[in-house]
Amino acid sequence: MFRLMFHEPRIPQNTGNAIRLVAGTGCELHLIEPLGFDLSEPKLRRAGLDYHDLASVTVHPNLEAAWDALAPERVHAFTAHATTSYASVSYRPGDVLLFGPEPTGLAPEVLADEHVTDRLRIPMLAGRRSMNITNAASVVVYEAWRQCDFEGSV
Repeated sequence: MFRLMFHEPRIPQNTGNAIRLVAGTGCELHLIEPLGFDLSEPKLRRAGLDYHDLASVTVHPNLEAAWDALAPERVHAFTAHATTSYASVSYRPGDVLLFGPEPTGLAPEVLADEHVTDRLRIPMLAGRRSMNITNAASVVVYEAWRQCDFEGSV
């Protein structure tokens, strides 16, 4: 399905919620180090509930190692500074959905990486800085999955 990537996530509860998201949708979760927490942290475990065994989670030591492992065809990087809406893209299984760390978002050098195919945004009201990383990822994952007719769902 889709490959959700969190670049240097900082908040364990958000990653725990992302674990639940990928367990429920069949996506893979790829975490790029350094992480702002330990994967055994109780807050992460609590937020992920009992979904940890149902989720595909891979930790990569850096972005380059992730690219080597994934060999992605398309990488959609999400930033509040993009002009193209996430809803205007035709998603395909295997796409990487890349989100940046809380609270800064993706660094300019990550957005400029040669693997990044698109820079996309989620529309918000004026004067708002950003959405919670897992809420934003959920919006995008479900749009991408909808476009694939919710393949594999019941």
